[in-house]
Amino acid sequence: MAEAHPSPGHGPIGFTVAAADFYEDLEDDNSKSYWTAHKDDYEALVRRPMLALTDALADEFGAAKVFRPYRDVRFAADKTPYKTHQGAFVGTAPSTGYYVQIDASGIRVGAGWYEASPERKHRFRQAVDDARKGAALQRILDGAERGGFEVGGDTVKTQPRGWSADHPRIDLLRHNTLTLMRWYGTPDWMSTPTLATRVAADWRALTPLLDWHAKHVA
Repeated sequence: MAEAHPSPGHGPIGFTVAAADFYEDLEDDNSKSYWTAHKDDYEALVRRPMLALTDALADEFGAAKVFRPYRDVRFAADKTPYKTHQGAFVGTAPSTGYYVQIDASGIRVGAGWYEASPERKHRFRQAVDDARKGAALQRILDGAERGGFEVGGDTVKTQPRGWSADHPRIDLLRHNTLTLMRWYGTPDWMSTPTLATRVAADWRALTPLLDWHAKHVA
């Protein structure tokens, strides 16, 4: 990917270590008074750089949803009002797509699906059960893990109903959702346009996972 440039008004691409520090402090004091006192820091250190990054990636991957910083606490036991991370998501199917995040630990990049209807879970498990389709998914995951990504997602504790515990891909069958994620920390390139190049390279590497999902599940 050629060096990317943000849209006018969003500022330069890249998060400084101060963005991670902002979230570390927010974790310590997740209050309206802290947020009000540091809202300008959020805009300058977090939101505008995220908009610049997602604008730079939009031509290749599509427009991103940059999530709001406020938590929905209506039905939550945890009533802290602000998210302790800033995420952005490019959807390729319902609850499925590419993801990038900045938080106190630094940058993380990934892709996958984080929610699924009962019908989609069933189609996923049928595909995993199929020798050819299931083996193709396993090759994608194995290759991504060798490349530094970590397999994640919500799983059931035992085998799902209808499948045997000795199935050769029982670990995959247990997944309700499936993600691949890489954690970078706070490398020097995080604060430069190289960030867009790295995220784009990771998203390209994860496209086979989303293609598999589009073909067999979505």
